[in-house]
Amino acid sequence: MLQTATQSRVLLLNDMERLERTLFRLEQGFELQFRLGPTLQGKKVQVHTNYPAEGQLFDRLNFRPLAWLNPAGQREDDSDQFCKLDLLVAGSYQYYFGCGDDEKVGSGYIVVDPVLTVGEDHRALPLDCITMQTYLAKCLGPLDQWPDRLRVAKETGYNMIHFTPLQPLGLSRSCYSLSDQLELNPDFSPPGKSSTWSDVGSLVERLRRDWGVACITDVVYNHTASNSKWLRLHPECGYNLVNSPHLKAAWVLDRALWHFSCDLADGRYAERGLPALILHQQHVHALRGLLWQEVFLRVRLWEFEQVNVEKAVEQFHKLLPSGGGSSGCGPEGQKQLGLVKDPQCRRFGTAVDMKTALQLFRPHSPSPADIQECCSGFKKRLQDLNSERYKESAYHAEQATNCIVGTVVYERLAEDGPKLGPVTRKDPLVSRYFTCPFDEMTFDQEMHLMSQEEQACHILAHNGWVMGDDPLQSFAEPGSQVYLRRELVCWGDSVKLRYGAGPQDCPYLWAHMQKYTEITAQHFHGVRLDNCHSTPLHVAEAMLAAARAIRPNLYVIAELFTGSELIDNVFVNRLGITSVVREALGAGSSQEQGRLVYRFGGQPVGSFVQPSLRPLVPCVAHAVFLDVTHDNRCPIQVRSVYDSLPSSAIVSMACCATGSTRGYDELVPHQISVMNEERLYTRWNPRAQCSDPGEVNLQAGILAGKLALNTLHQELAAQGFSQVYVDQVDEDIVAVTRHSPSTHQSVVAVSHTAFRDPRTHQYSQHAPPMFIPGQIEEVVLEARTVQRSSQGSFVMDDRSINGLMDFTVALQEHIQLKDSEVVRLADISSQGHTEFVQEIVFEKLSPGSVIVFRVSLDPVSQEMVGALRGHLAQFSPLYRTGALVDETPPSVLNTPLNKLMSALTLADMNLLLYRCDAEERADGGGCYNVPSWLPLKYGGLQGIVSVMAEIRPKNDLGHPFCDNLRQGDWLMDYVSGRLLAQEGALQEVGRWFQAMFGYLKHAPRYLVPCYFDAIVLGAYTTGLDHIFRQMSRFVQSGSSLVKQLALGSVQMCGAGLFEALPLLSPCLADAPRRCVSLAAGLPHFSSGIFRCWGRDTFVSLRGLMLLTGRHLEARNMILAFAGTLRHGLIPNLLGQGAAARYNSRDAVWWWLQCVQDYCTLVPRGTDILLCPVSRMYPTSSTSEPQPAGAWDQPLHDVIQEALQRHMQGIEFLESNAGPQIDRNMSSQGFHVEARVDPDTGFVSGGNRYNCGTWMDKMGESEKARNKGVPATPRDGAAVEMVGLCKSTLRWLVKLHGDGVFPYATVTVRREGRDLSVPYAEWDRKIQQNFERLFYVAPDPHTPGDAHPHLVHKRGIYKDSYGASSPWCDYQLRPNFTIAMVVAPELFSVEKAWGALAVAEKKLLGPLGMKTLDPDDMVYCGVYDNELDNDNFNLARGFNYHQGPEWLWPVGYFLRAKLYFAKKMGPETYENTVHMVKNVLSRHSVHLERSSWKGLPELTNENGQYCPFSCESQAWSIATILEVLYDL
Repeated sequence: MLQTATQSRVLLLNDMERLERTLFRLEQGFELQFRLGPTLQGKKVQVHTNYPAEGQLFDRLNFRPLAWLNPAGQREDDSDQFCKLDLLVAGSYQYYFGCGDDEKVGSGYIVVDPVLTVGEDHRALPLDCITMQTYLAKCLGPLDQWPDRLRVAKETGYNMIHFTPLQPLGLSRSCYSLSDQLELNPDFSPPGKSSTWSDVGSLVERLRRDWGVACITDVVYNHTASNSKWLRLHPECGYNLVNSPHLKAAWVLDRALWHFSCDLADGRYAERGLPALILHQQHVHALRGLLWQEVFLRVRLWEFEQVNVEKAVEQFHKLLPSGGGSSGCGPEGQKQLGLVKDPQCRRFGTAVDMKTALQLFRPHSPSPADIQECCSGFKKRLQDLNSERYKESAYHAEQATNCIVGTVVYERLAEDGPKLGPVTRKDPLVSRYFTCPFDEMTFDQEMHLMSQEEQACHILAHNGWVMGDDPLQSFAEPGSQVYLRRELVCWGDSVKLRYGAGPQDCPYLWAHMQKYTEITAQHFHGVRLDNCHSTPLHVAEAMLAAARAIRPNLYVIAELFTGSELIDNVFVNRLGITSVVREALGAGSSQEQGRLVYRFGGQPVGSFVQPSLRPLVPCVAHAVFLDVTHDNRCPIQVRSVYDSLPSSAIVSMACCATGSTRGYDELVPHQISVMNEERLYTRWNPRAQCSDPGEVNLQAGILAGKLALNTLHQELAAQGFSQVYVDQVDEDIVAVTRHSPSTHQSVVAVSHTAFRDPRTHQYSQHAPPMFIPGQIEEVVLEARTVQRSSQGSFVMDDRSINGLMDFTVALQEHIQLKDSEVVRLADISSQGHTEFVQEIVFEKLSPGSVIVFRVSLDPVSQEMVGALRGHLAQFSPLYRTGALVDETPPSVLNTPLNKLMSALTLADMNLLLYRCDAEERADGGGCYNVPSWLPLKYGGLQGIVSVMAEIRPKNDLGHPFCDNLRQGDWLMDYVSGRLLAQEGALQEVGRWFQAMFGYLKHAPRYLVPCYFDAIVLGAYTTGLDHIFRQMSRFVQSGSSLVKQLALGSVQMCGAGLFEALPLLSPCLADAPRRCVSLAAGLPHFSSGIFRCWGRDTFVSLRGLMLLTGRHLEARNMILAFAGTLRHGLIPNLLGQGAAARYNSRDAVWWWLQCVQDYCTLVPRGTDILLCPVSRMYPTSSTSEPQPAGAWDQPLHDVIQEALQRHMQGIEFLESNAGPQIDRNMSSQGFHVEARVDPDTGFVSGGNRYNCGTWMDKMGESEKARNKGVPATPRDGAAVEMVGLCKSTLRWLVKLHGDGVFPYATVTVRREGRDLSVPYAEWDRKIQQNFERLFYVAPDPHTPGDAHPHLVHKRGIYKDSYGASSPWCDYQLRPNFTIAMVVAPELFSVEKAWGALAVAEKKLLGPLGMKTLDPDDMVYCGVYDNELDNDNFNLARGFNYHQGPEWLWPVGYFLRAKLYFAKKMGPETYENTVHMVKNVLSRHSVHLERSSWKGLPELTNENGQYCPFSCESQAWSIATILEVLYDL
């Protein structure tokens, strides 16, 4: 698929996240962004990497810091802050990041793939295009003969050749036992010429340029041939008895076993039941006994670990102090006495830590008897320790015996073993683990060599491999017992190399191997790391860094036998391995082989289009998938000759690099041994006869089939067939589909495997038919393995590596289906009205057969999908590939969607994107329900987008949502039909969806999910762009978090079928036909009379309406509620005005605060004071609501009335009081009171039977006897109401002074006469009394507190003053922070800062604020509204505000922190900003993960999910947005 946009990946950094075992692969040209995860936001984080700066060379030890970037200078939060790398250089790179004083709190690796080029034009060879063939270099002959032998690879479609090492070989002639890493094998020099590395480089370059073939070779870092001359000069390069004395015991055992083997070969144990020729289990049993008696007892290996007791006791006796003391010979002392290992590992060389011994063993007195007793105790303990060492040694001996016996059984008795025959000196009982470069001598003579350094340094450990060993630890280093326990499968022709920790430990070896590496990198395009899992990682890291310095785009492959994908990732990460070798021959069945194809690459067919900027996700290492490696047993012997072709076809269909080993395609019926094979490969000759064993062409073996398969593999990768589907047709038949996501062509390969020989195994004669969606264009290939004639048994040629000459491939390419000999077309059927399917019947798909189809969409689907892609190109250039022009599209599609949406209002966007089920049902609809799953959260696009956001990144095509899309058009009809039922611009958008879905309905059903997602996502993102264009500059230039929160304005603000707000005055010039209203929360408070609440609206209005720029709608809400003023209050539960309840004492103060905010934030905002308000209840005695326009007055008069009524005193019985309006409240609760305390100026009121603030839970449980009891009455003067009142007074004083507000006083009747109270005086009175009466001093002796015995938290502000239950005043709650924000002048800076610290420590949760001090006796942090038990404090959610963590107060807490931090000084402010950003990051994460795309009403304690909470709450979103505005 065409990729034009820069591909960017985002890696979130989280505290203490170590990702060394997680693989992140990226391509050159990608951008990698590091962003802060929630655990790090708000902290000072520095990212370091060893990726080189532009123009610099890579140094893996040189790390540089990366600079943080803030898009558009955003500072309000860290959600968009990032640092980046433009990845232009291949290799492995490390990053780490620190936080504050911690330099490293997280780390990981990234691997950047190389770009290989071939041909004269240096065209790119994509990794998934690679088809590699392995050659044993020693079987190629002189260099001038290589082209003829290598041409077989070119002519059979391989584009990469892997050579085993080209260096001189050791005595064993193993391809991997190299005697000199720096020289070219002299066998490659033609007669009379000495070939050089330059000659090799010239050949490699010719293959790249002329053949389009890249070349790689092995590098062997782990060992060298035992006869390497340089090793004799530098024995320190191996593990010898001088530099590795810990191996002495293992060497002693090794020599003992050699002499035992010689005696066995000479027949010395025949009379004891063990002859030289071991034939049965009795001999094995005898071997076990003799090993113990003649070997282990003789060598006494335990002595290497033991203490010389007599010598140690003598030393101890001499060191004993003359004075006495209490004995320390008890059990504790015994436990603590330790031994010190002898650095030279001599017998009885282990020492005792005498300092510890003298502390633990002390005589009672200096008398000889007590000293003797003490020494005896010490001696006894040493003997016990020696006994423990003996038991440990015996355990090792037992394991060694098991390993020796296991090896003998395999090599001499097992049916699948080599059956070596009798024990001889040539074929000893077991392999030798160490070199012995000395003349033959006795065992005792050999033991003297250990103490002779000039001899011992040449006793070197062989290399090998260990089953199940930890590949991250070297088995030759101290601490490992592999050599002692005989667990090594030994390679007796090689010596394990000892690099040490770095070049300083073995300078010659490091320099030698670096030169070797540089030679290799200079001449080859890549390397295979031989024995990678046993090569020290730090060595391979350094060597590959040297190689990449010469060839930056070095291709690196390796086989990893770690047994763990996570440990594989460690090697891939640290070494930058490009491709890991994977073996098809390891599959035990065709099902497993098919699973490997799916595992090693590609995406599912029908996958979703991913955005160019997306999270960086862990991946599986890129694979080079081989049908056989040079280490595998011969597939013809393991399976059958007939399986070679179908298994190759299955491998070739994998969406990764693929490969094979020379000999597989020629059907060589035995393993070509890297050790023993000395014959040469056959040459290419297009005219060769099949009887000529030295030459081959396409008539030989399966070469013709392999050419077709390799060509197909390369075409599929190059043309973007990146999607894969594997179908198990039956037990032996595997169908692999490769699909192009842009053209929607597919290639389907059906392979009939033959793991068992069909000549001896009966396969099913009837293959099930296949149903192929689409139209079969051609048979790309049909091939089957055939036997030319029965020429008898295979005859191995003496000079050439020949294959089975009587087998070949019968092959046809690019034929029509009707001409196929394998299949026929049974029928064409349509499943549903759009599904075009062809049924294929197999007639001759015999074992060993392959057929490959090319499939396209049927003509109608092609036309429809092409036209759809053409229209989708307006959203992404990705869709231009495969796009077609519809000459007669539906007229609505002639207009770009962004232009159609430009006519939508933000209220329209509420309907387009959101509306929960209750809102939809209020208008006669409902949210779409996915059968067998869940209903969508919203009727609008967000409901779909939230689900797809979970499905898309994982390509979860099996999700019930995707099933529903494939099964029918219901969801498409729902999306378009819902909008078509509207009017105007929304209806036009509905027509656009209808037209786009009209195309999609004619697409194959497997493509419906991905294109449905593309249509909806394109429309959704277009809608978001339109929304933000209509919002304030704060939103437009804000961070992602700001924008996400601003969408809450659209989510909550809409206009339903029925009016939620009263009508505005018709005298208002720009009054809308219908006012939008704010839902309090979704889903519970979204429709009907429970949608609109006075308090919630005005707590939310500043954040959701004013800061987002929705000034007109904010004005209308203010005026609409102003019209409902009655008794000096505005209603909390609005009930569309007519059914309003005036039981909220605080709602009017929140309304007044919003009028103030409107005047302050909106240009010419004070004009609102003159706007006409249509009063529903112009007097308290008005019983019926008045129609709009019947009684208008300017807003400033309504404000004045509210304040005047409070000063006069409010007292009334709610209208219609009784169970008909509240079934839980007692009769006393319907009495509403509010007043101003003349002494303090505080607004107070309420009683113990009602709850007039936001903490308004009324008890409901008869069982618990809390029914009718308010949980939090908060009567008296609630702290936030005092603050809101003070804020209003301060503002009105200023407005009056500016000549904008006509009133300076309120006038009330007192004792029969009018009394005027100036606002300035009222304001001053609150200022004078607030801190005196609300602050609880830290010092308990501070005078003035009326109830010191009720104080249980100090240095805080009370929650109320004058409550009927005085202890309630002293409860720690978050409400005082509201007063701090709206009226900060009431607070002393130091006192405020201290109170905020207490609130942070006690109340701040992950997302919200605890509503009550957790130390309070009635605290309970878990809200369960359905629980009805006898617990007064819990039943029926009585604890709603007694602990659960509400989100909206956290906004005020953070704003207060910021305000007072600035007063405390720059350093405090900076630290507070970091803290605030860190808290906000949790809200960002919740928003990102929430399918509601909102912030909840509340959580249970410590941020736990509360199922009874609204999932998205208006004031939660609003107050967090306000924090960001303050930042």
